[in-house]
Amino acid sequence: MLSPAEVRSRYEALRAEVGPRVTVVAATKYVTLEEMAVLAEAGIEVVGENRAQDLEAKHAAYGDAFRWHFIGRLQSNKVKVVNRVCELVHSLDSHSAAERLEVPALVQVNLAGEGSKGGVAPDELEGYLSDGIRGLSTMPPAATDPEDSREWFRRLRELGESHALAELSMGTTQDYRVAVEEGATYVRVGSVLFR
Repeated sequence: MLSPAEVRSRYEALRAEVGPRVTVVAATKYVTLEEMAVLAEAGIEVVGENRAQDLEAKHAAYGDAFRWHFIGRLQSNKVKVVNRVCELVHSLDSHSAAERLEVPALVQVNLAGEGSKGGVAPDELEGYLSDGIRGLSTMPPAATDPEDSREWFRRLRELGESHALAELSMGTTQDYRVAVEEGATYVRVGSVLFR
């Protein structure tokens, strides 16, 4: 983990690069409870956590230091924690979780049909659209070249446009620049900020 000053410098540079319409979400899956203090001191505003148990522990320790997003696979039995802590869920992909969710959400779409990843198929999206749905998210197939992700980001934007959903969570450390070019409104980054 870098120093708070180094993290702040990277964070400010990244925010300037992506522009004001894009929210930088610091992905904290591999950030320890103790290291969260560095992110707070650096002025990170929004953090995204993958596991409800870690979300609960980190929120108990840091509370209002951050705005909390949930970016991992949302199991219906973990929704209660997310409802209490988060302002947005990026990964809604089950009706049972949707029925219990009380905070706004983005539906995760599995555009490539990868069995190892969560998300709904594009043709199932209609069944998830309700008042609490603000947009869509996706994780493209793993690739070494960021350009390989462009077609998936473009397809998500087009899917969002066809359903009048403007908020798009797509792009991580390796491909966030391409995601922003294709219309991302949230990017989820980790190592580019603090490693």
